[in-house]
Amino acid sequence: PGPHSIKGGEVTISFTHADNGLVAKGGELKGFAVAGSDKKWVWAKARIEGDKVIVSSPEVSAPVAVRYAFGDNPDCNLTNGAGLPASPFRTDTW
Repeated sequence: PGPHSIKGGEVTISFTHADNGLVAKGGELKGFAVAGSDKKWVWAKARIEGDKVIVSSPEVSAPVAVRYAFGDNPDCNLTNGAGLPASPFRTDTW
């Protein structure tokens, strides 16, 4: 992924190599987690908007970090328009 920004209760993550857009293979996006300053991770809702993914959770009103496909054998489905899967990533350094 590229840079990310936080506004309100949402984290927006930009992706490089997404010239043909992003795709949630097989339905809704899976594999995203979000945390607030308490560093407690919860599963998050995510949606695609062009070359960006918007991540949020009603359980975290002020998110500070996002992780994707982070863990052993993650259930994730984000690909670019060419069908190449997104690599696992994190925005935190904890």
